[in-house]
Amino acid sequence: MAIDEASYREFVLVRRRGLLRTAYLLTGDWHGAEDLVQETLTKLYLSWRRVRSREDAPSYARRIMLNAYVDSTRRPWRREHAVAVLPERPGGGDPADAADPDTRSRLMTALAGVPPKQRAALVLRFWEDLSVEQVADLLDCSTGNVKSQTARGLDRLRELLGPAQLAAIKEVR
Repeated sequence: MAIDEASYREFVLVRRRGLLRTAYLLTGDWHGAEDLVQETLTKLYLSWRRVRSREDAPSYARRIMLNAYVDSTRRPWRREHAVAVLPERPGGGDPADAADPDTRSRLMTALAGVPPKQRAALVLRFWEDLSVEQVADLLDCSTGNVKSQTARGLDRLRELLGPAQLAAIKEVR
């Protein structure tokens, strides 16, 4: 059976940017995010025939991305180390930075200190705006696990940011 390359190309054109932004929030690094998206799209291409309907493709891609991300954190040679300053993305960075780059930088640095599964839960719940049930399905765990991972991740963010930075971030909003 031949793959429907036209529908795959259309999916990539429409969804690549969203996948890249999600990957950036997971990895904290534009280069790592691009690698993660490339790995995701490669695996999606290989299994494109199994995607039952094109409406399921975004969820399928997210699941592939999350599995690839969590898998990469388990490989000792792929573990990343936190850096003091995140490099800017070639071509001007993320448009979401326009309001306050310092706030964005503080949040990304703190997010890098959150364990991978908690970070995935936070990104999916608050960036992708998915329900607890949708996140549980993507992470292949119970809704209670998603709630506890989210709560622990938020606690870790609060701990890393501290009261002074939290107050400064709230003022910017």
